[in-house]
Amino acid sequence: MKKYNFFTLIILTTFLMGSSFAIGKIGLGYSSPLLLAGLRFLLAGFIMTIIVKVLKRTHPNGMKSWGRVAIIGTLQTAGVMGCIFLSLRTITASESSILTFMNPLLVIILGTVFMGNRYRWYQWIGVVLGFIGVGITLGGINDFRIGIVFGAASSVFWAISTLLVNRWGKHFDTWVLSAYQMLFGGGILIFLSILLEEPFFHINKHSVFILLWLSIMSSIVQFAVWYFLLQKGDPGKTSSYLFLAPFFGVLTGSVLLNEPISYSLIAGGTFILIGIYLVNNNLKKEEVNNTDYLLNKTK
Repeated sequence: MKKYNFFTLIILTTFLMGSSFAIGKIGLGYSSPLLLAGLRFLLAGFIMTIIVKVLKRTHPNGMKSWGRVAIIGTLQTAGVMGCIFLSLRTITASESSILTFMNPLLVIILGTVFMGNRYRWYQWIGVVLGFIGVGITLGGINDFRIGIVFGAASSVFWAISTLLVNRWGKHFDTWVLSAYQMLFGGGILIFLSILLEEPFFHINKHSVFILLWLSIMSSIVQFAVWYFLLQKGDPGKTSSYLFLAPFFGVLTGSVLLNEPISYSLIAGGTFILIGIYLVNNNLKKEEVNNTDYLLNKTK
């Protein structure tokens, strides 16, 4: 693939990842958070399920396999996205995107503790820099808000699901796994919406556009472009560009929502971006690639 085309698609997919926070926050003006997240992934999962059936992709066999898909859907879609949309009620899209994209840093820690994974020295430096950045960012927040907890929880759910996909993913067709985990997760979010909130969705041209954008552009298209890049190029090199996603999260939050960009957010975000880059990067070609876990990115 030509470099120009590669970087164009990288900008597109990371922009869709990052901008979904600001667009999701706008969507909360028309819908309750869990219902909006549930509708987004129920619709995206339904569309992708039709696609994988038409293409006759290999589906899971047996209750054990389907159970694993359901677990991943519970963590990756219901856990991550439910927490993100709940966080957006009380914190900015910029803050939510930065907290959520701590997940590569947590993968290093959880992967070492629970799975015995081994990582390079520069990846651990990335973890340290990332958490310093989080400390700086949160230090600039004058009042504690529950959205901070939900934002941090989203990164924990994402890290856990990432490690599970890394372990179980080789047994599944990537497209099928993504389709059904979104479908399962979306259904769980709808159920939680009925159980935990007073669900509402005001139907008008703006709310429908936002829902379609989140479902199609920020889920299906973003997913398709990301996997295309991973398949056509080096996964480690491609994954190193994930640091652009929280950058676009902050940028679109400022442009679309007029969110202020404080000095602490700039300083902390810079440390986090460098940390994510180091964690996902391969500085030596012959080293074992520990970034395969990023193959499950669908947001």
